[in-house]
Amino acid sequence: MIGVPLSATQLGRSRGYRIAARNDNINPVRADNAARIQRARRLLKRRPQMPSPSEHTRRSAAVTGAGGGLGRDIALGLAAKGYVVFGTAMSATEVQDLKDASGGRVSLTVCDMTREQAVKAWVGGVSDALGDAGLDLLINNAGILTPGPIEVLPLDAIRREFDVNVFGALSVMNAFLPALRKARGRIVQVSTWTASVPLPFNGPSGASKAAMDVLAAVYRAELKSFGVDVVVAVAGNMRTGGPAKTAAALARVADTMTAEQRGLYGQSFNTFATTLNSMQSSGLDSVSAARRVIELAEQVPAPSRAPVGTDADEMLRAAREKSDAELDALRLQIVGLG
Repeated sequence: MIGVPLSATQLGRSRGYRIAARNDNINPVRADNAARIQRARRLLKRRPQMPSPSEHTRRSAAVTGAGGGLGRDIALGLAAKGYVVFGTAMSATEVQDLKDASGGRVSLTVCDMTREQAVKAWVGGVSDALGDAGLDLLINNAGILTPGPIEVLPLDAIRREFDVNVFGALSVMNAFLPALRKARGRIVQVSTWTASVPLPFNGPSGASKAAMDVLAAVYRAELKSFGVDVVVAVAGNMRTGGPAKTAAALARVADTMTAEQRGLYGQSFNTFATTLNSMQSSGLDSVSAARRVIELAEQVPAPSRAPVGTDADEMLRAAREKSDAELDALRLQIVGLG
């Protein structure tokens, strides 16, 4: 350190330095730099607390339908692996539940997947938070189930299933594509084996998922040059919140049948409902299923399509190897009608 006279100290102050006068020594630090640092700290404190990649080193993920069931366990599993996780939920209660369960590492937004503007608003907020880093992983998991005889189901109910399972999924994928291109990320479309082996009284679900399987294959080809992978995760039966919702949906359909409809379909539909509830209750546990989906999301090279659960593996093999006549018999046998 160099001793300076008072005039030099005054000169230093006039040039924006802070001078330490102890022992007549100086410690030159730019006052404007210090002030700038303080301003930055104040601004950071004012910003909303949103998950964001730290120095662009943390991977990011968006999960639709993350408020419950499989989506919830996928979001928690990704957060545990260090991902910054965003997602959609159906209620504020689900948002708070996952925030508490994840220790604040998962940020959910209530979003109606059938409203394109709501989807764009959610995706825009996530994309702004991620910035130039882009999105590493999109898991399209949201979906609904509309069971029942096709003749009995109102067309509006079938349209609703396609609005959620197909058009809602498409709107999310298209909105996230700019962010996915930035990161050369990956899309995982959660499907079901009933898209390949459709079951009676489960037509809208199988049809909507089959439509997404086709669209996922087209996306895979169209996005290849951008380095964006598309994986179809074919789910089997699972023990999630889904079975309870399915049982309630089955009961609603049975309760709304007319006397004529019950005469036509009542007995066979009750057999289907009992069998389906049993199948779902004995399926793969949700945490294990989520772990498998995450494994597919990270697998290199990316698979085009892969099963989630042994029953899904068996059904995909049956779809490849059996004749149409054999599949017709199998689908009736599966639901207890063969």
